[in-house]
Amino acid sequence: MARDYYGILGVDRSASDSEIKKAYRKLARKYHPDVNPGEEAAEKFREVSLAYEILTDPEKRRIVDLGGDPAEQGGGGGGYGGGFGGGGFGDIFDAFFGGGGGGRGPRSRVQPGADALLRTRITLEEAFVGVRKEITVDTAVLCEECSGSGSASGAKPVPCQTCSGTGELQEMQRSFLGNVMTSRPCPSCQGTGDVIQDPCNRCHGEGRCKARRDLVVTVPAGIDDGMRIRMAGQGEVGPGGGPAGDLYVEISVQRHPVFSRDGDDLHLTVRVPMVDAALGTEVRTETLTGESLTITLPAGSQPGDRIRLAGSGMPRLRAEGAGDLVAHLDVFVPRELDDRSRTLLEKLRDHRDDSAQVNREGDGQETLFSRLRNRFRR
Repeated sequence: MARDYYGILGVDRSASDSEIKKAYRKLARKYHPDVNPGEEAAEKFREVSLAYEILTDPEKRRIVDLGGDPAEQGGGGGGYGGGFGGGGFGDIFDAFFGGGGGGRGPRSRVQPGADALLRTRITLEEAFVGVRKEITVDTAVLCEECSGSGSASGAKPVPCQTCSGTGELQEMQRSFLGNVMTSRPCPSCQGTGDVIQDPCNRCHGEGRCKARRDLVVTVPAGIDDGMRIRMAGQGEVGPGGGPAGDLYVEISVQRHPVFSRDGDDLHLTVRVPMVDAALGTEVRTETLTGESLTITLPAGSQPGDRIRLAGSGMPRLRAEGAGDLVAHLDVFVPRELDDRSRTLLEKLRDHRDDSAQVNREGDGQETLFSRLRNRFRR
């Protein structure tokens, strides 16, 4: 059964935090190994420290008040056991050779709730500025009828008559190793060692009910696709009204028709006519907040050039500053020319003293292939 942590410290169940702290200090001074050496005093000191840790934690104290034992979650030995699930080698030999039963005792009726995962989609604009998003969660909540106790009248559970409060049933079986003692959770109490005599009509003794909840998750500016936001205590309430788990909201950022993202940098492609690339020009676009942004292309811009605007990218998540905006130039040549355009280009060709030729390494001219090669070497 659950340990009496109030009794260990010698305080009432209604004791305040200050009273619990005062009682702990008094007992800790008495049993501290530096003051009172010896195994018995050391064991008492560990008990007192565990009781203080549990009763000063609001969630753990609530489990104690509901009749559970936070130190025995999952049926372990309250934090004092060895390896192999808290039972050590003794349990293994007992299970095979029947040496004393091999039981671990009843598990706590009050268990912590499971974590939950939910996914929600946002736009890149929302990721840029941050947003408060409404979400709907189907989960287990604390039963309002019995306040998590599972009892219609609020009465405490009574020892199970089937297993006599041990939480398990043991059977002796013959095998080639001899008599083997096996144990299984008691079907009447599901391994808790006690039963609720008057189960709550709403939760049927579970201490929790299924419900749909509407929550608001705060998505910070700069969040990236696939990141998760933790909402502490918003997951499932545990069996027996145990503390709720956490809710994790995974963010999925929709694709944007103009901008793509790489870390904190934003990228876009600018389609540039060859004349504008040669003479230089300005291109106006809108940022993710709807503001006007001007990108200046210098004269002589080449295909594949990149123009970087420092600080115009995504805001850094929970940090100062922002990434960059990188404009990739896509210079295009018209496939068809009217007579006037052709005449002007022919005059330009006649005016310039250059012509098409095959480039060689070391001639001082950076070719398209060398630009690509150098870029991949970075």
